[in-house]
Amino acid sequence: MTQYLNPNLITQSAAETPPTPTTKLEPEAVIEQLRTMQSQIDGLSALTSAQRKLSRSRAARQPVPVISASLDVISTSDVVATAVGQQVDAVLQLQQDEARWNLVAGELRKFLKGIEGANLLRREQLALIASQAYSVGTQLVRNPANQDLVPHVEEVKRLKNAKHHKKVPNAPQPPSPSPSA
Repeated sequence: MTQYLNPNLITQSAAETPPTPTTKLEPEAVIEQLRTMQSQIDGLSALTSAQRKLSRSRAARQPVPVISASLDVISTSDVVATAVGQQVDAVLQLQQDEARWNLVAGELRKFLKGIEGANLLRREQLALIASQAYSVGTQLVRNPANQDLVPHVEEVKRLKNAKHHKKVPNAPQPPSPSPSA
């Protein structure tokens, strides 16, 4: 009898009844809550790029169905469990934890994409407002009564021109062929 956990059968009771927020969170409060949650989770591992690549290649060698079927061998034989040094309950718990934390990772990716999307819209709105402010400012500086705006408008103009005139490094010239004697 197969005892491994099918990740597709995990109930999502927390996702089915989301809490209703009473107040909107400020970014600092979200950071504080994220840090609090991080301190409460065992086994978080910030891997280097090389470690992540190695772990992915090792995991990719064994598809989930192969791992599950192989783990069934432990549940079938105490001799195998003893040989690999793992009890069936501990292995099944590890398998269940991996599936549940995969759900968390998916939710966090959606959360991050939502935050990035909202910030992109904020940036777009700021760019529009800035463009309008510069446009209005360039019109207003024509009037001597608004001379206090001149240095600000000139600074924006300088920054815009600097963006377009980035220095291109001089490419080394190939040596000219020497005349044959």
